[in-house]
Amino acid sequence: MGIVRVSPPELHLIFDPLEGMISEEREDVIQFALDPIIAQIDDLDKVADDLMNSLTPDAPLLSSYKGREGASLTAGVYTNIWYGFIAGLVVALVYLLSQGGVF
Repeated sequence: MGIVRVSPPELHLIFDPLEGMISEEREDVIQFALDPIIAQIDDLDKVADDLMNSLTPDAPLLSSYKGREGASLTAGVYTNIWYGFIAGLVVALVYLLSQGGVF
């Protein structure tokens, strides 16, 4: 946020809304506008929130479509069911081979 001039330019009085004070404008003081930097920090904050959301399967991601919050959770469940089925078949095959009754 910038400064607000509260008097004619001849009096050199300015108001700083962040500090809440009226002061004299001086030639030896340089003031920078931090609005572009704040916008970049907001973008980085969104990316940091997206990184935290990527750690949980039911949180929305920044670049995903609407309604896709539970997609990775559902995919994980189906993948684990499939791997469990394959592992169960392998264990059953090993058990049957050890009993000598299959072949």
